[in-house]
Amino acid sequence: MKDKFGRSIEYLRVSVTDRCNLRCRYCMPEEGIKDKKTHSDIMTLEEIYEVVKACADLGVNKVRITGGEPLTRYGITSLIEKISRLEGIKDIAMTTNAVLLKKYAKGLKEAGLKRVNISLDTMKAEKYKEITRFGSIGEVFAGMEEARKVGLLPLKINVVLIGGFNDDEIGDFVELTRNEDIQVRFIELMPIGQAADWARDNFVPNTTVLERFPELQPVEGGDKSSPAEYYRLPGGMGKVGLINPISHKFCSSCNRLRLTADGKIKPCLHSNQEIDVLQTLRKGQNVKELIESAIWQKPSEHHLDDGEAIDRDMMRIGG
Repeated sequence: MKDKFGRSIEYLRVSVTDRCNLRCRYCMPEEGIKDKKTHSDIMTLEEIYEVVKACADLGVNKVRITGGEPLTRYGITSLIEKISRLEGIKDIAMTTNAVLLKKYAKGLKEAGLKRVNISLDTMKAEKYKEITRFGSIGEVFAGMEEARKVGLLPLKINVVLIGGFNDDEIGDFVELTRNEDIQVRFIELMPIGQAADWARDNFVPNTTVLERFPELQPVEGGDKSSPAEYYRLPGGMGKVGLINPISHKFCSSCNRLRLTADGKIKPCLHSNQEIDVLQTLRKGQNVKELIESAIWQKPSEHHLDDGEAIDRDMMRIGG
């Protein structure tokens, strides 16, 4: 399935919950979200599966499970098992804060999950507690180790670069890739939802990484639809990725749709445009036609660089 700009839409990111066991400062305010959803507002796992199946029938072959924190959703392992059995689905992954990963990693692997991306903005215990407001980094490290043990690989670490907070740890993260086959991906801070002003005040461009590590060498080839530009230390086993939604758009190769936990299709992360697939599903109407329409409505590019910010908090989109 192609959109009107000729991009093949093959990737679906599915937010299975808007709840999270952390309160990261760039994701939501300390008091939590203002307009909490009721149980009936959130898609059931069966409804999520039906939408994913319809997307698979239209050519989606890659699914990423996100949240909030997806491991807080009861029944998540069984959903992954069902999705992994769908014809046409070649890859299923998850983005997690890893706090609960030690408990669930083995079951997730057996259910068909291929790998995990772990959100980790600092490797220092006190700073981790500061940015997440009450998280324990020891649980994250335990989850990472269990992911390695059961084979949820390659392990990817997503680092949101935050001025005055973790830009002094860039070197520590880059060094992780020297002697281990691991991908560390620096992501520019995005002005989204209720935390948009905080994000603007603490923005640091990803060019900072290359300025501090001029020895990083571009990695040729790879997935051209990936938002990351990859580099490698000389002789390094792993890779350093830069995801630059603010300073360098990758809209022309965007191949994804997003499904929110409350049943909205978002053709673009950085747009307030949403298509209500949940009500269509509950009315027994044609879901495939609606998804085809959503793909056709996908904009050519976002306008974050013009100072626009969307209304939804990141935890309610899934990144």
